[in-house]
Amino acid sequence: MAHVAEWKKKEVEELANLIKSYPVIALVNVADVPAYPLSKMRETLKEQGVLRVSRNTLIDLAIKKAAQDIGKPELEELAKHIQGGAAILATNINPFKLYKFLQESKKPAPAKPGAVVNKDVVIPAGPTSLAPGPVVGEMQALGIPARIEKGKVSIQKETVVLKAGETITPQLANILNKLGIEPLEVGLELLAAYEDGLVYGPDVLAIDEEQYIQMLQQAYMHAFNLSVNVAYPTKQTIEAIIQKAFMGAKNVAVEANYITKDTAGDILGKAFRVALLIAQELPEDLLDEKTKELLNQQAQLAVAAQPQPQEEKVEEAEEEEEEEKEEEEALAGLGALFG
Repeated sequence: MAHVAEWKKKEVEELANLIKSYPVIALVNVADVPAYPLSKMRETLKEQGVLRVSRNTLIDLAIKKAAQDIGKPELEELAKHIQGGAAILATNINPFKLYKFLQESKKPAPAKPGAVVNKDVVIPAGPTSLAPGPVVGEMQALGIPARIEKGKVSIQKETVVLKAGETITPQLANILNKLGIEPLEVGLELLAAYEDGLVYGPDVLAIDEEQYIQMLQQAYMHAFNLSVNVAYPTKQTIEAIIQKAFMGAKNVAVEANYITKDTAGDILGKAFRVALLIAQELPEDLLDEKTKELLNQQAQLAVAAQPQPQEEKVEEAEEEEEEEKEEEEALAGLGALFG
């Protein structure tokens, strides 16, 4: 058996103990993070956890050892996500909050040849601070519409020079740096996170918070409506259920002409409308003047209810007031109709 250096054994032991000491263990890629930003990140995370950089092989051994020590074999799944320049981030932060924190902690960085961009790179239209020279030809060779205007290089229209996932060429890196456009981001890239027996990838942790809130609100409304419709009482639905039951009982009473203080007005109104319908079918010489007046008012209301050009519309408040007045007069003539 090949001899294993003592420092490696010690490193694996320390990493395993670190993994066992925190509820959330994440793997992050630090390969492209310069030393200074990495040290600042360590300070930021000091109160929430520990960032430990090591060799990928030793991290793999440490994860498997910790999984065996605590009797949680599912932790070993985390080791499958080791790639690049992996590091262990042991923390108390929930994986979703951790992912959001790491994303928000990233800073813009200058273009670097060979680097892959994670979003579209756009050169905006407008004047630049660049003086005339070979740069115009270099831009045009890359498909960037540039020309000289008022002694400066000007971009004629907004241009997408890279799509997400594409690689920065040396020529494009030179142009982007001259324009001061920083297409890259410096920060810790979360590879995966373990908590309570589950391993979360970045595709799961990258959620749209507003969309998620809308989904929860929609789910709440569906549950609320279902509870009300099946008359399942809860603290949130009991009032709506009682209101629905009251309206259902009232509608039955009105249809059955069962008079109470709550249904009398509706029943009389229903009788009034039926009486007017009958009156409309009678010869005019059989109707008294009050009935004719009521029918004329009904006809005017029907005409007013039809859509009118904007300039002919009356103010909504005035319309409502007039309709209420006419309805009161119509109800007042109910006795005359039957008299």
